[in-house]
Amino acid sequence: MAEHETYRIGIDLGGTNIKIGIVNSSHKIIAHHSVKTLVDRHYTQIVQDMAEAVLFALKQANISVDSCQALGIGSPGCIDFKNGIVIFAGNLHWEQVPLLAELKKYINLPMGLSNDANCAALGEVIAGAAREYHNAVMITLGTGVGGGVVIDKKIFEGGHAGGTELGHTTILSGGEYCTCGRHGCFEAYASATALIRDTKRAAKKYPHSLLNQLCEGNLEHINGVTPFDAAKQGDPAAKEVVENYIKYLGEGIINMVNIFRPDVVLLSGGICNQGAYLTDPLNDYIKKYCFAGTRVYIPPVIRATLGNDAGIIGAASIVE
Repeated sequence: MAEHETYRIGIDLGGTNIKIGIVNSSHKIIAHHSVKTLVDRHYTQIVQDMAEAVLFALKQANISVDSCQALGIGSPGCIDFKNGIVIFAGNLHWEQVPLLAELKKYINLPMGLSNDANCAALGEVIAGAAREYHNAVMITLGTGVGGGVVIDKKIFEGGHAGGTELGHTTILSGGEYCTCGRHGCFEAYASATALIRDTKRAAKKYPHSLLNQLCEGNLEHINGVTPFDAAKQGDPAAKEVVENYIKYLGEGIINMVNIFRPDVVLLSGGICNQGAYLTDPLNDYIKKYCFAGTRVYIPPVIRATLGNDAGIIGAASIVE
Protein backbone atom coordinates (compact mmCIF):
# COMPACT_ATOMS: atom_id res chain seq x y z
CA MET A 1 0.00 0.00 0.00
CA ALA A 2 1.11 3.57 -0.59
CA GLU A 3 2.89 4.92 2.47
CA HIS A 4 0.60 7.90 3.06
CA GLU A 5 -2.57 6.52 1.49
CA THR A 6 -5.74 6.98 3.50
CA TYR A 7 -8.84 4.88 3.22
CA ARG A 8 -12.53 4.93 3.96
CA ILE A 9 -14.90 2.12 4.84
CA GLY A 10 -18.26 1.75 3.13
CA ILE A 11 -20.96 -0.63 4.33
CA ASP A 12 -24.04 -1.58 2.32
CA LEU A 13 -26.49 -3.07 4.82
CA GLY A 14 -29.19 -5.22 3.24
CA GLY A 15 -31.83 -7.65 4.35
CA THR A 16 -29.79 -10.59 3.02
CA ASN A 17 -26.15 -9.49 3.11
CA ILE A 18 -23.87 -6.96 4.77
CA LYS A 19 -21.35 -5.84 2.14
CA ILE A 20 -18.10 -4.20 3.22
CA GLY A 21 -15.76 -2.23 0.98
CA ILE A 22 -12.43 -0.58 1.73
CA VAL A 23 -12.23 2.47 -0.52
CA ASN A 24 -9.05 4.34 -1.40
CA SER A 25 -8.59 8.06 -2.01
CA SER A 26 -9.37 7.55 -5.71
CA HIS A 27 -12.78 6.12 -4.73
CA LYS A 28 -11.82 2.62 -5.84
CA ILE A 29 -12.85 -0.39 -3.79
CA ILE A 30 -9.64 -2.23 -3.01
CA ALA A 31 -11.05 -4.90 -0.69
CA HIS A 32 -14.45 -6.55 -0.40
CA HIS A 33 -16.07 -8.74 2.21
CA SER A 34 -19.63 -9.91 2.70
CA VAL A 35 -21.49 -11.73 5.46
CA LYS A 36 -25.09 -12.84 5.85
CA THR A 37 -27.33 -10.41 7.71
CA LEU A 38 -29.51 -13.11 9.31
CA VAL A 39 -32.21 -10.60 10.20
CA ASP A 40 -34.04 -12.76 12.73
CA ARG A 41 -31.31 -12.04 15.31
CA HIS A 42 -31.12 -9.12 17.73
CA TYR A 43 -29.56 -6.03 16.18
CA THR A 44 -26.59 -6.17 18.57
CA GLN A 45 -25.54 -9.53 17.07
CA ILE A 46 -25.88 -8.16 13.55
CA VAL A 47 -23.78 -5.11 14.39
CA GLN A 48 -21.12 -7.30 16.01
CA ASP A 49 -20.92 -9.34 12.79
CA MET A 50 -20.69 -6.08 10.85
CA ALA A 51 -17.76 -4.92 12.95
CA GLU A 52 -15.97 -8.26 12.61
CA ALA A 53 -16.50 -8.18 8.85
CA VAL A 54 -14.94 -4.71 8.66
CA LEU A 55 -11.92 -5.80 10.65
CA PHE A 56 -11.58 -8.92 8.51
CA ALA A 57 -11.64 -6.86 5.30
CA LEU A 58 -9.01 -4.49 6.70
CA LYS A 59 -6.79 -7.39 7.74
CA GLN A 60 -7.09 -9.02 4.32
CA ALA A 61 -6.02 -5.73 2.70
CA ASN A 62 -3.22 -5.24 5.27
CA ILE A 63 -4.71 -1.89 6.32
CA SER A 64 -5.00 -0.67 9.91
CA VAL A 65 -8.03 1.10 11.36
CA ASP A 66 -5.73 4.06 12.02
CA SER A 67 -5.17 4.40 8.26
CA CYS A 68 -8.89 4.98 7.73
CA GLN A 69 -10.50 8.43 7.78
CA ALA A 70 -14.12 7.45 8.27
CA LEU A 71 -16.78 4.80 8.03
CA GLY A 72 -20.24 5.13 6.48
CA ILE A 73 -23.28 2.89 6.31
CA GLY A 74 -26.09 2.80 3.79
CA SER A 75 -29.17 1.20 5.32
CA PRO A 76 -32.65 0.56 4.01
CA GLY A 77 -35.53 2.31 5.70
CA CYS A 78 -36.21 5.59 7.40
CA ILE A 79 -32.96 7.00 8.81
CA ASP A 80 -32.22 9.60 11.49
CA PHE A 81 -28.99 10.72 9.86
CA LYS A 82 -28.23 13.30 12.54
CA ASN A 83 -28.17 10.76 15.37
CA GLY A 84 -27.14 7.61 13.49
CA ILE A 85 -30.39 5.77 14.18
CA VAL A 86 -32.41 3.46 11.94
CA ILE A 87 -35.92 4.61 12.83
CA PHE A 88 -37.66 1.92 10.81
CA ALA A 89 -36.50 -0.71 8.33
CA GLY A 90 -39.14 -3.28 7.52
CA ASN A 91 -36.92 -5.88 5.86
CA LEU A 92 -34.52 -5.77 8.83
CA HIS A 93 -37.37 -5.85 11.40
CA TRP A 94 -35.73 -2.83 13.03
CA GLU A 95 -37.23 0.11 14.88
CA GLN A 96 -35.23 2.80 16.67
CA VAL A 97 -31.90 0.98 16.35
CA PRO A 98 -28.90 3.14 17.43
CA LEU A 99 -26.71 1.68 14.72
CA LEU A 100 -23.72 4.02 14.89
CA ALA A 101 -23.56 4.08 18.69
CA GLU A 102 -23.53 0.29 18.70
CA LEU A 103 -20.86 0.01 16.00
CA LYS A 104 -18.63 2.50 17.82
CA LYS A 105 -18.31 -0.04 20.62
CA TYR A 106 -16.07 -1.99 18.23
CA ILE A 107 -14.55 0.58 15.85
CA ASN A 108 -13.33 4.04 16.77
CA LEU A 109 -13.77 6.14 13.64
CA PRO A 110 -15.88 9.10 12.52
CA MET A 111 -19.12 7.53 11.23
CA GLY A 112 -22.10 8.48 9.13
CA LEU A 113 -25.40 6.81 8.28
CA SER A 114 -27.82 7.41 5.41
CA ASN A 115 -30.48 5.63 3.40
CA ASP A 116 -29.02 3.10 0.97
CA ALA A 117 -30.51 4.83 -2.09
CA ASN A 118 -28.93 8.12 -1.00
CA CYS A 119 -25.57 6.39 -0.73
CA ALA A 120 -25.91 4.86 -4.19
CA ALA A 121 -26.69 8.29 -5.65
CA LEU A 122 -23.65 9.81 -3.96
CA GLY A 123 -21.48 6.96 -5.20
CA GLU A 124 -22.50 7.61 -8.80
CA VAL A 125 -21.73 11.33 -8.45
CA ILE A 126 -18.35 10.68 -6.85
CA ALA A 127 -17.12 7.86 -9.04
CA GLY A 128 -19.76 6.72 -11.51
CA ALA A 129 -21.95 7.90 -14.36
CA ALA A 130 -22.45 11.37 -12.83
CA ARG A 131 -18.87 12.10 -11.80
CA GLU A 132 -18.77 15.11 -14.15
CA TYR A 133 -21.75 16.64 -12.34
CA HIS A 134 -22.42 18.21 -8.95
CA ASN A 135 -26.19 17.81 -8.71
CA ALA A 136 -28.06 14.60 -9.44
CA VAL A 137 -31.25 12.72 -8.77
CA MET A 138 -31.04 8.94 -8.91
CA ILE A 139 -34.07 6.69 -9.19
CA THR A 140 -33.72 2.98 -8.51
CA LEU A 141 -36.24 0.75 -10.25
CA GLY A 142 -36.52 -2.51 -8.37
CA THR A 143 -39.09 -4.25 -6.21
CA GLY A 144 -39.97 -0.71 -5.17
CA VAL A 145 -38.76 2.69 -6.31
CA GLY A 146 -35.91 4.17 -4.33
CA GLY A 147 -34.32 7.53 -4.81
CA GLY A 148 -31.49 9.75 -3.78
CA VAL A 149 -30.74 13.43 -4.27
CA VAL A 150 -27.22 14.87 -4.36
CA ILE A 151 -26.69 18.64 -4.26
CA ASP A 152 -23.17 20.09 -4.56
CA LYS A 153 -21.79 16.55 -4.29
CA LYS A 154 -23.46 16.02 -0.90
CA ILE A 155 -26.49 13.94 0.01
CA PHE A 156 -29.61 16.04 0.44
CA GLU A 157 -31.41 14.52 3.42
CA GLY A 158 -34.05 17.14 4.07
CA GLY A 159 -34.36 18.81 7.45
CA HIS A 160 -35.54 15.69 9.24
CA ALA A 161 -35.61 11.92 8.94
CA GLY A 162 -37.65 10.40 6.14
CA GLY A 163 -36.76 12.90 3.42
CA THR A 164 -36.33 12.22 -0.31
CA GLU A 165 -38.64 9.21 -0.45
CA LEU A 166 -39.05 9.79 -4.16
CA GLY A 167 -40.97 6.56 -4.72
CA HIS A 168 -43.79 7.80 -2.52
CA THR A 169 -44.68 10.93 -4.42
CA THR A 170 -48.06 10.67 -6.14
CA ILE A 171 -48.52 9.88 -9.82
CA LEU A 172 -52.29 9.28 -9.74
CA SER A 173 -54.39 10.19 -6.72
CA GLY A 174 -56.51 7.22 -5.71
CA GLY A 175 -54.63 4.97 -8.14
CA GLU A 176 -52.91 1.63 -7.67
CA TYR A 177 -52.33 0.46 -4.11
CA CYS A 178 -48.81 1.03 -2.77
CA THR A 179 -47.08 -0.97 -0.03
CA CYS A 180 -46.79 2.25 2.00
CA GLY A 181 -50.58 2.21 2.46
CA ARG A 182 -51.43 5.01 0.04
CA HIS A 183 -52.78 4.78 -3.48
CA GLY A 184 -51.17 6.12 -6.63
CA CYS A 185 -47.52 6.37 -5.58
CA PHE A 186 -44.70 6.59 -8.12
CA GLU A 187 -43.55 3.20 -6.80
CA ALA A 188 -46.94 1.66 -7.61
CA TYR A 189 -46.46 2.56 -11.29
CA ALA A 190 -42.73 2.64 -12.04
CA SER A 191 -41.26 -0.26 -10.04
CA ALA A 192 -40.36 -3.57 -11.66
CA THR A 193 -43.17 -5.04 -9.55
CA ALA A 194 -45.65 -2.64 -11.15
CA LEU A 195 -44.36 -3.38 -14.65
CA ILE A 196 -44.79 -7.12 -14.08
CA ARG A 197 -48.31 -6.56 -12.70
CA ASP A 198 -49.33 -4.54 -15.75
CA THR A 199 -47.76 -7.08 -18.11
CA LYS A 200 -49.75 -9.90 -16.51
CA ARG A 201 -52.94 -7.88 -16.85
CA ALA A 202 -52.23 -7.31 -20.54
CA ALA A 203 -51.49 -10.99 -21.10
CA LYS A 204 -54.84 -11.91 -19.52
CA LYS A 205 -56.70 -9.28 -21.53
CA TYR A 206 -55.08 -10.30 -24.83
CA PRO A 207 -54.74 -14.11 -24.77
CA HIS A 208 -53.27 -14.18 -28.29
CA SER A 209 -50.56 -11.70 -27.39
CA LEU A 210 -46.91 -12.64 -27.75
CA LEU A 211 -46.71 -12.01 -24.01
CA ASN A 212 -48.43 -15.34 -23.45
CA GLN A 213 -46.09 -17.14 -25.81
CA LEU A 214 -42.97 -15.75 -24.14
CA CYS A 215 -44.13 -16.96 -20.72
CA GLU A 216 -45.33 -20.27 -22.22
CA GLY A 217 -48.81 -19.67 -20.90
CA ASN A 218 -47.67 -19.35 -17.28
CA LEU A 219 -48.09 -15.76 -16.14
CA GLU A 220 -45.84 -16.41 -13.15
CA HIS A 221 -42.93 -16.65 -15.59
CA ILE A 222 -43.40 -13.03 -16.66
CA ASN A 223 -40.59 -10.72 -15.55
CA GLY A 224 -39.49 -7.16 -16.21
CA VAL A 225 -37.86 -8.12 -19.52
CA THR A 226 -40.93 -9.84 -20.99
CA PRO A 227 -42.87 -6.75 -22.13
CA PHE A 228 -39.78 -5.20 -23.71
CA ASP A 229 -38.93 -8.40 -25.59
CA ALA A 230 -42.47 -8.67 -26.93
CA ALA A 231 -42.69 -4.96 -27.77
CA LYS A 232 -39.46 -5.11 -29.77
CA GLN A 233 -41.10 -7.86 -31.84
CA GLY A 234 -44.04 -5.58 -32.58
CA ASP A 235 -46.63 -7.05 -30.22
CA PRO A 236 -49.37 -4.40 -29.76
CA ALA A 237 -50.29 -5.39 -26.19
CA ALA A 238 -46.66 -5.30 -25.09
CA LYS A 239 -46.06 -1.98 -26.83
CA GLU A 240 -48.99 -0.52 -24.91
CA VAL A 241 -47.55 -1.80 -21.61
CA VAL A 242 -44.10 -0.37 -22.35
CA GLU A 243 -45.44 2.97 -23.57
CA ASN A 244 -47.56 3.33 -20.42
CA TYR A 245 -44.62 2.37 -18.24
CA ILE A 246 -42.40 4.99 -19.88
CA LYS A 247 -45.14 7.58 -19.42
CA TYR A 248 -45.49 6.79 -15.71
CA LEU A 249 -41.73 6.79 -15.22
CA GLY A 250 -41.45 9.99 -17.22
CA GLU A 251 -44.09 11.72 -15.08
CA GLY A 252 -42.18 10.82 -11.92
CA ILE A 253 -38.90 12.05 -13.37
CA ILE A 254 -40.51 15.31 -14.47
CA ASN A 255 -41.68 15.87 -10.90
CA MET A 256 -38.09 15.49 -9.70
CA VAL A 257 -36.71 17.73 -12.43
CA ASN A 258 -39.26 20.45 -11.74
CA ILE A 259 -38.42 20.38 -8.02
CA PHE A 260 -34.64 19.98 -8.06
CA ARG A 261 -33.56 20.83 -11.63
CA PRO A 262 -30.48 18.60 -11.29
CA ASP A 263 -27.58 18.38 -13.71
CA VAL A 264 -28.50 14.77 -14.50
CA VAL A 265 -31.08 12.10 -13.69
CA LEU A 266 -29.70 8.62 -13.11
CA LEU A 267 -31.64 5.38 -13.41
CA SER A 268 -30.53 2.12 -11.84
CA GLY A 269 -31.97 -1.36 -11.50
CA GLY A 270 -32.47 -4.28 -13.87
CA ILE A 271 -34.99 -2.49 -16.08
CA CYS A 272 -32.22 -0.09 -17.11
CA ASN A 273 -30.56 -2.91 -19.04
CA GLN A 274 -32.95 -1.91 -21.83
CA GLY A 275 -30.56 0.99 -22.44
CA ALA A 276 -31.53 3.48 -25.13
CA TYR A 277 -34.83 1.67 -25.75
CA LEU A 278 -35.83 3.04 -22.34
CA THR A 279 -33.84 6.26 -22.02
CA ASP A 280 -34.40 7.71 -25.52
CA PRO A 281 -38.20 7.97 -25.21
CA LEU A 282 -37.82 9.15 -21.60
CA ASN A 283 -35.54 11.99 -22.67
CA ASP A 284 -38.00 12.98 -25.41
CA TYR A 285 -40.91 12.89 -22.94
CA ILE A 286 -39.10 15.05 -20.40
CA LYS A 287 -38.08 17.64 -23.00
CA LYS A 288 -41.72 17.86 -24.06
CA TYR A 289 -43.33 18.16 -20.64
CA CYS A 290 -40.83 19.69 -18.19
CA PHE A 291 -41.80 23.11 -16.93
CA ALA A 292 -40.69 25.77 -19.43
CA GLY A 293 -39.63 23.06 -21.88
CA THR A 294 -36.37 23.53 -23.71
CA ARG A 295 -36.24 27.22 -22.80
CA VAL A 296 -34.30 26.10 -19.74
CA TYR A 297 -31.79 23.36 -18.95
CA ILE A 298 -33.19 19.85 -19.36
CA PRO A 299 -31.09 17.26 -17.49
CA PRO A 300 -30.28 14.13 -19.44
CA VAL A 301 -31.62 10.81 -18.19
CA ILE A 302 -28.80 8.26 -18.17
CA ARG A 303 -28.03 4.86 -16.71
CA ALA A 304 -26.05 4.44 -13.52
CA THR A 305 -22.85 2.48 -14.04
CA LEU A 306 -21.49 1.32 -10.68
CA GLY A 307 -24.08 -1.34 -9.92
CA ASN A 308 -23.83 -2.77 -6.41
CA ASP A 309 -20.58 -0.86 -5.77
CA ALA A 310 -22.37 2.50 -5.81
CA GLY A 311 -23.79 2.09 -2.31
CA ILE A 312 -20.44 1.15 -0.81
CA ILE A 313 -18.55 4.00 -2.48
CA GLY A 314 -21.24 6.48 -1.51
CA ALA A 315 -21.44 5.26 2.09
CA ALA A 316 -17.67 5.59 2.42
CA SER A 317 -17.99 9.27 1.51
CA ILE A 318 -20.85 10.29 3.83
CA VAL A 319 -18.46 11.75 6.38
CA GLU A 320 -16.61 14.72 4.92
